[in-house]
Amino acid sequence: QVQLVESGGGLVQAGGSLRLSCAASGRTFSDYTMGWFRQAPGKEREFVAAITWNGGRLYYPDSVKGRFTISRDNTKNTVYLQMNSLKPEDTAVYYCAATSRSDSVWSRGSYRYWGQGTLVTVSS
Repeated sequence: QVQLVESGGGLVQAGGSLRLSCAASGRTFSDYTMGWFRQAPGKEREFVAAITWNGGRLYYPDSVKGRFTISRDNTKNTVYLQMNSLKPEDTAVYYCAATSRSDSVWSRGSYRYWGQGTLVTVSS
């Protein structure tokens, strides 16, 4: 079992930045690929970023590429999401997730463990 707790959400103006954190506990953190997803009101949960166990491979959809950066610190059992140049359409609840898989990391179905989410609101 892996427990995930997100933090760092809040209200920010368009063009601003936020850094989300996700603290993991339970099983060995470095065994897992970590991902970030988001869900806006009335929309499906969508992939935002993923990072393999040692940070060797990073994945982003085009919608956030160049603006968001995922990183991890295995000594602190924490994964981060640095979000720059935020837009109102980035407004959503952001979820951290963990998977033991290294393929299909952009798919919600690949992830077994999920956090409760943290709300990010970007005002125009």
